Amino acid sequence: MDTAMKRIDLNCDLGEGAGHDAELMPLITSANIACGAHAGDRSTMIETVKLALAHGVAIGAHPGYFDLENFGRRERSITPEEAARIVVMQVEQLSEIAGAKLRHVKLHGALYNQVSADAALAEGVATELARLWPNLILYALSGSVLTRSARVRGLRVAEEVFADRTYQREGQLTQRSQPNALITDESVAVAQVMRMVQQGVVRATEGSDWPIRADTVCVHGDGVHAVAFARRLRDELTAAGVVLRAAASH
Repeated sequence: MDTAMKRIDLNCDLGEGAGHDAELMPLITSANIACGAHAGDRSTMIETVKLALAHGVAIGAHPGYFDLENFGRRERSITPEEAARIVVMQVEQLSEIAGAKLRHVKLHGALYNQVSADAALAEGVATELARLWPNLILYALSGSVLTRSARVRGLRVAEEVFADRTYQREGQLTQRSQPNALITDESVAVAQVMRMVQQGVVRATEGSDWPIRADTVCVHGDGVHAVAFARRLRDELTAAGVVLRAAASH
């Protein structure tokens, strides 16, 4: 595949108190800013928005469960209405700060996983986003029910893939509770991203290849080596002729 005109977005979850935001911001093209539920507060939101604007990085709201203790990674039993309310409250908070510069929404942690997999939750969230913020781009797990529900409701969607997560059959992420859920070898993570971007496939843990659409790649900002990895991934994509820019919508 000719990658000379291939474009990809590098997104990163920021404003979460990991301490790397200032170093990561020049390396990425989109920032998902924690909205005070799983991490952050109004002060960190203001600070991260300013930092993103200074570097020309696209600004997104990153809503998750109100669960600072577990970083929003513990699943809950919720209704579609509750899921929508959780998302709307947090997007509103960041929208008050970022104004017209708010470009996208990406859910966090357990909320992301549940809404990606549950059609009723996806419908609830997508319906409210389409009603209140029809012009925002929704970053959603590639191939998930959320991508389909959002498009049906007229939302713009950027399909997301992950650099440091392993995949199962049919392009599903390995659950974090599994021992092989995370990729810790930088070379393996980079190779996975390059295949997803250049060839449109991902290797499942059992060895089979599955088609996957990559509009935006998530680079987690809370790891010890987050900055070094983001720099390496950016360099390798650029060297391969891939243009880095904020996600377009499809």
